[in-house]
Amino acid sequence: MRERSVGDHASTRLIDDYARGDTAMAADTVWALEAHLETCAPCRGRLAASVATGAPGIAALVDTVRAGLEPQLDAAVGLPVRRFRPRWVSAWLTPVMAPWLAMTGLVTLLALLLGAVASPTVFGRSSPALLVAPVLPLCGVAAAWSRGLDPAYELTASTARAGLSLLLRRTTAVLLVVLPGLLAGGWLTGTMSAAQWLLPSLAFTSTALALGSVVGVRRAAVGLAVAWAAVVAAPAWATGRFPVVLQSDQLPLWGLLLALGTGAVIVRRNAYSSL
Repeated sequence: MRERSVGDHASTRLIDDYARGDTAMAADTVWALEAHLETCAPCRGRLAASVATGAPGIAALVDTVRAGLEPQLDAAVGLPVRRFRPRWVSAWLTPVMAPWLAMTGLVTLLALLLGAVASPTVFGRSSPALLVAPVLPLCGVAAAWSRGLDPAYELTASTARAGLSLLLRRTTAVLLVVLPGLLAGGWLTGTMSAAQWLLPSLAFTSTALALGSVVGVRRAAVGLAVAWAAVVAAPAWATGRFPVVLQSDQLPLWGLLLALGTGAVIVRRNAYSSL
């Protein structure tokens, strides 16, 4: 925030401008103030007092809403309490990601089992797990920041910390679930090497996030997965040949794609708060 008072709190003028809904406030100042209010009870108290004195219309609206909600809240007192969920879960995951991650794990297991029991003549030099490994994280990434898949999307998107930070947390959570499973499965079955799929997988993830700043993360992830299936996985499955794009001499290109995707995410970092 641009203005601070003693004790690293928001200044009175800043809080008053925010309470009145001053449209001249810069977007980054509003974001910083809202983020500060999340963790500062004294400033929230000063904001409440400022709203009561400087914005009586808002105070009246809040009182009206509270009066309408009180009967419903009283009726909900007797309802069973939901199971406690650690705070960090909401900061890193969305509830809808659980079935997507479970589905991703199931696909990984089926691909590994199919590669282990199938005849070598069926897939040739390309194991099923290797063909799906580069795009498996996209299943979870598609659900990480999606309006249609997250029932609490509107509430999440309206918070001060929504945007790239939250998206990166959820993407990291996806990678922490998917990548160790692939590494363990490849090591146990011996059907694929991490050097063949790990860098492409990270490159696809960064590219999905980069394209997501333009078309939406879910559309970007689904589009990349479909393109990979049509251009690489299906022909390799049909011919039994090892995909050229996964050969070791192609790793520098995957590294370049990862760098370009990461750079695009950094450049477009402000676009994710309005997805």
